[in-house]
Amino acid sequence: MSITSSSDFHVRLGRSDLQATRICLGTMTFGEQVDEATAYSILDRSVERGVTFLDTAEMYPVPPSAARYTLTESIIGRWIAARPGVRDRLLLATKVAGPARGYDWIRNASGDLTGQDIIAACEASLRRLQTDVIDLYQIHWPARNVPSFGSIYFDPAKEQPVTPIQPQLEALGKLVQAGKVKTIGLSNETPWGVHEFVRLAEQHGLPRVATVQNPYTLVNRSVDNALDETLFREQVSLLAYSPLAFGLLTGKYDEKGLEDDSRPGRMAMFETMKKQRWGRPESLAAARLYNQLARDHGFTPTQLALAFCYRSPRVASTIIGVTSVAQLDENIDAWSLPLSPEVLAEIDRIRWQHRDPAQ
Repeated sequence: MSITSSSDFHVRLGRSDLQATRICLGTMTFGEQVDEATAYSILDRSVERGVTFLDTAEMYPVPPSAARYTLTESIIGRWIAARPGVRDRLLLATKVAGPARGYDWIRNASGDLTGQDIIAACEASLRRLQTDVIDLYQIHWPARNVPSFGSIYFDPAKEQPVTPIQPQLEALGKLVQAGKVKTIGLSNETPWGVHEFVRLAEQHGLPRVATVQNPYTLVNRSVDNALDETLFREQVSLLAYSPLAFGLLTGKYDEKGLEDDSRPGRMAMFETMKKQRWGRPESLAAARLYNQLARDHGFTPTQLALAFCYRSPRVASTIIGVTSVAQLDENIDAWSLPLSPEVLAEIDRIRWQHRDPAQ
């Protein structure tokens, strides 16, 4: 059942000492689509199958809400407490939320992320996760003005005074020095941001980021447009999120579109999801082409989308999100599927015509 015997199933994250599994279990469904008992079953199965890299965040579950804010971390913490010895087998990652982005329950709707905020958030996550140390602690999105979560263009008119990168790194350094965090990372970052975090760390003797967690999926390969070079040259590992594009790349919406509620899925269940980049008509149109390509070559759409990320030289670990043990097994089983040069060429041909619609 375990796939840890595969010689290439573990990877070093950046220049850190952390060894991660090439598949990471994302948990943003825990507490919303997934109840606590089912979450425990998924977590147990994940460890049984050898996927011991877990990713969560203080703002989870998603869609975000004041009522469920931090619930996912608490569920994981209770699971860890009920499984003596399991913590030693895990690489546990979580994230401090960036500026509020309309979420007025996060730090009283602050438009900033200060060093003090980072330390307080980390200590709260440690308590919820019922652990003494977080293996990988990440900034969920930048404090500064950047295009993200579906925005495409940088807009200088949106500049606001916020805490610079160096004080944030200094706060992360205090957490590392105190033994509360082993390694640090970023999420939803730009090439400039990754480079600046690395430059300042090296200049001032502060912790060096090991990872950046960004979307990487057939309908959003914006990483390939410059961030890939930055990550390669600075030796920062990519953690790929949304490999199935919120369900678009499972084929479930191919026939009836995003309004189809006959097959449960995030896009059909949550109206807010349809208004995001994954809900664009262009995203579904491109997904349908990739899904048909999968079928034409004897794969399921899910298998093709995951195999593409699993075998990409750009990706250190792929973050999968599931709502059942059966989905977890399906996602893990896709690890063993190779993609021929012909299939990869067809993928690039579709991308040339439908360039990153979910960027």
